Amino acid sequence: MRRAICPGSFDPLHLGHCAVIRRATLLFDEVVVAVSTNPNKTHRFSEAQRIELVREVFADDPAVVVEPLESGLIADYAERRGAVALVKGLRNGADYDYELPMATMNRSLTGVETVFLPGEPSLLHVSSSLVMEVAALGGDVTSFVPPEVLRALEDE
Repeated sequence: MRRAICPGSFDPLHLGHCAVIRRATLLFDEVVVAVSTNPNKTHRFSEAQRIELVREVFADDPAVVVEPLESGLIADYAERRGAVALVKGLRNGADYDYELPMATMNRSLTGVETVFLPGEPSLLHVSSSLVMEVAALGGDVTSFVPPEVLRALEDE
């Protein structure tokens, strides 16, 4: 089985994330969506809530497994999970500049490859932080998030 890890905080999960995850399932037998908690960020949803939302959104796809990202290096986590690759979505050159050194380091640590998938053109402007900001200010984020996430945002 060819397994990939798609790591991220997914706070909140948006349609750009969903597109990358679904496309990754076309390349790998199993995609582990590893939900992380970044201590340097203020999260709108708890880790448990984010995991549950991702599970709800991908409930119809047996190739998607959702779990918390264990602490430590992502390269070590990928090795423990038997993953052949990490999958990262890129919206622009700034994302590439940010991700490339990490991809190179991960490969040098354990040999895990990183597969970069370009973002969907219609969603290149969407980020979790913008979704949260627009939602917090009363804007309509319906076209940027799955219905499950929209309901969770409205309930907050």
